[in-house]
Amino acid sequence: MPTYEYLCQACGHEFELFQSMSASVKRKCPDCGKLKLKRLIGIGSGVIFKGSGFYQTDYRSDSYKKAAEAEKKASEPKISKKGDKKTEGKSKPDKKSDRGSSKSSD
Repeated sequence: MPTYEYLCQACGHEFELFQSMSASVKRKCPDCGKLKLKRLIGIGSGVIFKGSGFYQTDYRSDSYKKAAEAEKKASEPKISKKGDKKTEGKSKPDKKSDRGSSKSSD
């Protein structure tokens, strides 16, 4: 239910009223009692989405979801039996052998 702003044109009293959208517009001022109330156009409030939904990808087809899952599994790094990640053919140079093998001849 929205909050509406009202202004009495007779006494200048301004107030907000929490009422349903289908409720009739109030005419009688609660301050002076005259029938000079006017409902103002307010700025409103921002829409707040709560929960786990409301994403554009939530309503994708089942075939799209299955293909995305398969792609995700294919891109995950492989883990060997020891628990180390495979380097897929890339080997790192041994730090100990690099230090001793590169001597500068001055």
